[in-house]
Amino acid sequence: MRYDAGVRGEGRFSRRAFLRDAAWGAAALAWPLGGLTAEPDEQAAIEAALPAAAPVKPMRPRKLLIFSLNVEYGGHRSIPAAERAFTRMGQKTGAFETVVSRDPAVFQRESLARFDAVFLNNTVGNLFTDPQLRKNLLEFVVGGGGLMGVHGASVAFLRWKEGGKEDWPEYGIMLGTRGAAHRAADEQVFMKLDDPGHPLLAAFGGQGFTLQDEFFRPQRTYSRRRNRVLLGIDVERTDLDSEPRDGAYRADKDYAMAWVRQYGRGRIFYAGFGHHPAIFKQPHLLAFFLAGAQFALGDLPAPTLPSGLLTPALRAQEKLGWRLGIEAYTFHKFTFFETIEKTAKLGLPYVGGLSFQKVSKEIPKNFTPGLSDDELQAIRLKLDEAGVRMLTYYIQSIPGDEAGCRAVFEFGRKMGIEAFMTEPAVEALPLIDRFCQEYGIKVALHNHDRKASPHYWSPEAILRVCEGRSRYMGACADVGYWMRGGIDPVKGVELLKERLITLQLHDLDVAGPQGADVPWGSGAGQTEALLRKLHELRVAPVMVGLEYSRDWLENEPAIQRCIAFFNQLSLSLGN
Repeated sequence: MRYDAGVRGEGRFSRRAFLRDAAWGAAALAWPLGGLTAEPDEQAAIEAALPAAAPVKPMRPRKLLIFSLNVEYGGHRSIPAAERAFTRMGQKTGAFETVVSRDPAVFQRESLARFDAVFLNNTVGNLFTDPQLRKNLLEFVVGGGGLMGVHGASVAFLRWKEGGKEDWPEYGIMLGTRGAAHRAADEQVFMKLDDPGHPLLAAFGGQGFTLQDEFFRPQRTYSRRRNRVLLGIDVERTDLDSEPRDGAYRADKDYAMAWVRQYGRGRIFYAGFGHHPAIFKQPHLLAFFLAGAQFALGDLPAPTLPSGLLTPALRAQEKLGWRLGIEAYTFHKFTFFETIEKTAKLGLPYVGGLSFQKVSKEIPKNFTPGLSDDELQAIRLKLDEAGVRMLTYYIQSIPGDEAGCRAVFEFGRKMGIEAFMTEPAVEALPLIDRFCQEYGIKVALHNHDRKASPHYWSPEAILRVCEGRSRYMGACADVGYWMRGGIDPVKGVELLKERLITLQLHDLDVAGPQGADVPWGSGAGQTEALLRKLHELRVAPVMVGLEYSRDWLENEPAIQRCIAFFNQLSLSLGN
């Protein structure tokens, strides 16, 4: 029998092996809260394989929730081994503390708030159906929490007894795969490093390796436009042709086995192996899992741009910490869905949202915090489908009352926004700063001209209103308005330094009130000098926003010239 979600056919399990696992799983259904305990010899093997130290020192005490529930399925014998390995890894290295649970109540919002990341430990079946608990997990991840999964996590939230029928589509999209097609339970493969220089792969020393396990092939929601692939089966060094071309066969031979990705602000790590306890007794794999945990917890920075989107220019921008995206105002004559499509077509992975832009033909409403959860979900799915992340969002003003302010930040959490661009009343700033710190979302104070933005129009004005406030508050520097108001863009950036949160980049034909947008590098804006100054200062805005305020319906050729300029400079500075 093959444990296969939605795929039936011949498998490679012996009846004896199946009955053994089923018997073990029946016992597992009676686990006490906290899970089984690994056998003494297994504990000793795990202990001997533990990493001596964590890749990085945690920025603060971290807590990892290990959730090990199986529903309508016997369970995996590796579950207690993984619980033991992660718990002792966290203790020995000081990287994190673990809490092990099988109780869905742990996904109450107040409970989840205690954790930095959730580890779905070979979870199989429809773990819980309560829509509020599902919403809590989704918003925890999208809002900046971490999600880890191994092997069976790809078939969580499926109706197992109904042939693996889908019960929560967005979960599979968030994780980056769906399904459990595999071949032999003891298949031996050669694992290649798909992205050798990636920090999560340091444990392997740049070398591939042989591995034996039950390997879940990526299915359905998997795409290199979604995932940054780390490990995969080397089809040149692994005999796959002798195996049956069943549900585990991919015509493209893209057998990704581990990846990272982001969903909103959430950090996701998944590995398609982990069926057998032996996986959690191997030093190089435990070191790899430790790095994955520190990434999910928020301590180990690691690039997540999808593998299928990477170009030499985008790799260079990753090194520089630069993220170039389209400001929705550039395409505000179109819907936000059309803006997403145009952004993807231009080869950019980032976009900024806009509160007064229509969402789509299907959702003919402005993109405001008042949209329903179903409408916000449609936007998240559209972004993910296109391989585009929304990093920023412009809203004219954030309310100065408690309820109104919280509603805006709740919207930001649900959409995974990293920074609001706004021009609120000055007296509202203390309250807004408090919510910034609570939600981990930045606020970039936007400038128009001196008359329209008397408190925010210049770098000096921004510094005055930000004095004594947290690092979450700073400037959204609109270079076009700076130039029209007589502010030197290079000096402006130099004044702001780390208070520069977002950059709305323009180049104008002339510096002054009559200046109009031209392609970057062709006008009076000192665009190259400005970007070089950013590099010199080691300032990395949440987004370098490409805002082209001219020829609204025919501006794409000029936008392409801006992108080409930015890419060329990135390659020069990043290599």
